[in-house]
Amino acid sequence: MNNQEAINHATGRSQYLDDIPVLKNTLYGVIFGSPSARGKIAGLDLSAALAITGVQRIFTQSDIPGKNDIGGIISDETLFAGDEVHYRGQPVALVVADSEHAARKAVKLIKIGINEQEPVTDPRLAKEKGHLLIPSRTFRMGDISAAWNECDYIVEGRADCGAQEHLYLETQGAYSYPVDNGSIRIHSSTQSPTLVQRIAARVLSLPMNRVEVDVARLGGAFGGKEDQATFVAVMAALSSLLLQRPVKITLSRGDDMRMTGKRHPYSADFRIGLTKDYRIKAYSAVLYQNGGAAADLSPAIMERTLFHSTNAYFIPNSEVTVHSCRTNLPPNTAFRGFGAPQGMFVIEAAIAKAAEELNVPARMIQKANFLKDNDLFQYGQVALDVNIGKCYMELDREFKIEQIENEIAEFNRSNSIYRKGMALMPVCFGISFTNTTMNHARALVHIYQDGSIGISTGAVEMGQGVNAKLAKVAAGAFSVDQGRIKIESTNTTRVANTSPTAASTGADLNGNALLIACNKLIERLKGAAAISLGCSTEEITLHEEKVFRNGAPTDMTWEKLIREAFLMRIALTENGHYATPEIFFDKSKEKGHPFAYHVYGTAVVTVVLDCLRGIYRIEKVLIVHDFGNNLNPDIDRGQMEGGVLQGIGWMTMEEVLFDNEGKMLSDSLSTYKVPDIYFAPEILEFRALKTEGPGLALLKSKAIGEPPFMYGIGAYFALHNAIRSFNPSWKPDYQAPLTPERVLMSLYDKK
Repeated sequence: MNNQEAINHATGRSQYLDDIPVLKNTLYGVIFGSPSARGKIAGLDLSAALAITGVQRIFTQSDIPGKNDIGGIISDETLFAGDEVHYRGQPVALVVADSEHAARKAVKLIKIGINEQEPVTDPRLAKEKGHLLIPSRTFRMGDISAAWNECDYIVEGRADCGAQEHLYLETQGAYSYPVDNGSIRIHSSTQSPTLVQRIAARVLSLPMNRVEVDVARLGGAFGGKEDQATFVAVMAALSSLLLQRPVKITLSRGDDMRMTGKRHPYSADFRIGLTKDYRIKAYSAVLYQNGGAAADLSPAIMERTLFHSTNAYFIPNSEVTVHSCRTNLPPNTAFRGFGAPQGMFVIEAAIAKAAEELNVPARMIQKANFLKDNDLFQYGQVALDVNIGKCYMELDREFKIEQIENEIAEFNRSNSIYRKGMALMPVCFGISFTNTTMNHARALVHIYQDGSIGISTGAVEMGQGVNAKLAKVAAGAFSVDQGRIKIESTNTTRVANTSPTAASTGADLNGNALLIACNKLIERLKGAAAISLGCSTEEITLHEEKVFRNGAPTDMTWEKLIREAFLMRIALTENGHYATPEIFFDKSKEKGHPFAYHVYGTAVVTVVLDCLRGIYRIEKVLIVHDFGNNLNPDIDRGQMEGGVLQGIGWMTMEEVLFDNEGKMLSDSLSTYKVPDIYFAPEILEFRALKTEGPGLALLKSKAIGEPPFMYGIGAYFALHNAIRSFNPSWKPDYQAPLTPERVLMSLYDKK
């Protein structure tokens, strides 16, 4: 794998925000957050903090020259709290000092008076009180009312899935300093450079062309830096502009965990109706999304939950409603899967409960309802090139599902303390931003006189390998050695009006824009070669750094071609613009064609459970995945392995806890447990389904970032099955994560 990023990471040469050499007279900022979850501010005393040696200034809402508004979708979030606070950790003030030590010392001396009100942390209670972030939305298909009468079995239940901490290696941070002409430059650890630029311009009362945002790379993000990097960047820019000095803000791990939002917890009620042959005739669900104190990205995440609420199944009659509930917690935000895992968990819980009551393996119901070509998704898109059935058949052929079931049954019969469990997890995940207008990208390509190539796009490298894919695309297009390619930092001055690097679209959007720019340059270069060789452009091809005429090599090398083109005054710079065709969605009807294509896959997950102690290990994760025409198998392997483990963590051990007063109880790595190498599956194997791949994917290579996460859901239901084999009287509550404590209680629950 030719991946310069990996080499730089391993040798320590990759530059992150904290590696940027600080300028002379740099100041450091530390945020003072609200100690209460809800209430009116009665007073703010900064005098003791200002007396600390080294403190330059303390900023509050009164210092903002523009609007105290950092809402990305809805204007309901402030940079600094105004008259009220809405969650613990909400920024109230920013201390800027000569050193971070002095700033932290000063923060501890700030005194605030708050007339406290009772916080709301439960989304169901918030809905009951009418506390919604946006109006509720419903997807419908068929005639759900009539369909219940045609069902032979009807099962009802409740499912709850928890939050998840992003725990990126690099915490939220920004470094800002003034530049010429009253402008400001911000180095931000963000997935959304243009969002930071736009919000900073709004808060600072500057035009966007006076705000430059530059991103070299991120030390992880997983969605947590799509929107929530903004407040740190804007605070750095505000203090830098007003003080006319460089300002750096890097959140400590504890502050980052307490102040930033997580994956949205959901609580749901479901009802599922089946016929005697296990066909799902009707499905309804009401989901309560815990959005936190402000909208952030909740409206878009709520929408993707709806899009994926029936997962990989064709259900002719469905009705799914999501309520986005306002609570007194930090605003929850994007996380790998962006609401789809929560919707999938609920439908899988409904199937699992139906299987339990019918006393059949859940996979019998799953298999009977897989999507087929020309089926209709509940949002109106026709399913084409459906590979979920093929993935299942290949999984069965490669790994022999029934044999695994029989081996587990034999193991459970012969063991008194240990039990095994197995579950099947199918995945159907749509690729595109569900907000159609965001599906566009640009690329800027320079070919220099010596034949080296510089590329700027809107894609942000955050460890997922997008830079390596872009370099491979360009090298392949020009047929040059990949060593000639340099991928520049993501910069709002070079490439403007970018969409976030999110929704698994980074390679598709930016890579296709890059191809457009490269192909325009190639046509010019062919014209230059044709002039030099005295032939037509149609006779010219580029291959392995040489010019070919009618399929035969000439003496013209890549370097010579570039020199000739330069001397002919041919433009060696090009922009490419790409907008995903065919997609649209009408929110007034909740129907359309929102996705360029879908990614399919199926996994078998097996677990081994110690029924004496309640601890468990993930034994096997066996997957057949639809990669399309895989562009970079090594990078995609890493995404597959990381996504699976992160999904397992969400479902099993990662428990985010708040008390009734809105105080986070799992705010450190001593109280919040994430998977480590010892928890990784003992065997993680996957096979690529042999397919051509869709035309709208980059070189027909399907997106990989988010879909593997959902395979981790299978670990939850595998544990359920292991528990039930030990305690047949147990009645599952379908509450995730299924921590060892919860497992232990379930093993000996006699209800």
